[in-house]
Amino acid sequence: MNDTRPPIAVIAGGSGFVGRAIIAALVADGYELRHIGRSGPIRWADHAGIRRAVDGADLVVNLAGKSVDCRYTDRNRDEILASRVETTRALREAIAGAEHPPRLWINASTATIYRHAMDRPNTEHDGEIGSGFSVDVATSWERALFEGALPTTRRVALRMAIVLGEGPATRMLFSVARAGLGGAQHDGWCPPHRRYRGIGEHPTGSDRAPSYRTGGRQKFSWVHIDDVVAAVRVIRDDETLHGPINVASPNPSDNRTLMRTLRRVVRMPIGVPTLRWMLELGMWALRTESELILKSRWVLPGTLTARGFAFAHTDLEEALRDVRAGARANKSTRARVAR
Repeated sequence: MNDTRPPIAVIAGGSGFVGRAIIAALVADGYELRHIGRSGPIRWADHAGIRRAVDGADLVVNLAGKSVDCRYTDRNRDEILASRVETTRALREAIAGAEHPPRLWINASTATIYRHAMDRPNTEHDGEIGSGFSVDVATSWERALFEGALPTTRRVALRMAIVLGEGPATRMLFSVARAGLGGAQHDGWCPPHRRYRGIGEHPTGSDRAPSYRTGGRQKFSWVHIDDVVAAVRVIRDDETLHGPINVASPNPSDNRTLMRTLRRVVRMPIGVPTLRWMLELGMWALRTESELILKSRWVLPGTLTARGFAFAHTDLEEALRDVRAGARANKSTRARVAR
C-alpha cells in the first residue's frame, strides 16, 4: 500500500516574520505542520510532546530565539543565549530519542558569527570566526545543533545575514532614513561599557566594547526574505547540503551605500551622518544596540553559489523597494479587513 500521507514539518519558534514566510511556503508545498513554541499546542517544557512531534516528521525547522533588537543588559544577554541553546538542545535530545527521526533538521544561526571584516569576505570554507557576545551566542548555538551523533538526520545551520522583509531591522532602517538621519554611520570612540563581553561556556573577546575607524564603509551583508525561503527549499531537496550554510546576497553593500539607497527609496534628500557616540545615544533611546549597524558583516554564500542557487534579489535598491511595496500592500489589506 502506498503511503499517501502529507509530509510533516515541525516548526519551532516560527512566530517572527522569517518563520511566517517559511510556514506559508511549507503549507503551499503540502506539508502538515506541528508547532513548538512558548505558547501553542506543544511548549518547550513539554519534552515528551517535543519527542512525539519530531518522531515521524520529515523536516524540523527551528527558528526559536529571543530577538537581539534590545539592550544587552545582563538579563537580556542571558535570555538571548538560553533561548537559542536550550531550545536547540531540547530538539537534539528529542530527535536522538525518536524511533523515526526526521531526515533533515534546519536550525537558524547568524552570519554575525564571523569577525568584523573590512579586508575580505567570509564564506563557510574560509571565514574567520569572531569574538565577543554575539559571536559567542552564535558558536554556542551551533555547538548545540551539531553535538552528538544523529546518524539518520542531516543537520544544517542557516547563517543568515540581515533579512530584508517586514521585520524589525528593516523597519528601523526605513524609520531612520525617513527621519532625515540616513547618513553614513561612523564607528569610532564610544563611552566604555561591557555589554559586548563574551558569554557562555567559552567566553571570548575583550571586556571593553570594540571600536573601529570605518568611515562609514563597514560592510552590510543582506538577503531578501524570498531568497531565505528559496534557500530552505533548495537545502531540503539537495541531500548533499549539510553543516553551516551562509544565506546572504552575493552582492553585499556597505553602510554609506545602504543609507544612500534608503534615502532614495523613501524620497528623503537629507541624511545626517552619525558618529559612534551620537549613535549610542540614539540606540539607548530606542532600547537597542549600535552593534546591529556598526559591525562590518562581509559574508558571501559560498555553498549556495557553488550549488548554482539563483538569487531572485541581488540588487539592494530593488530589494528594498520590493519590501517597501509589500509592506504598504499588507498595511492596506489589514486596514480594509479592520473596516
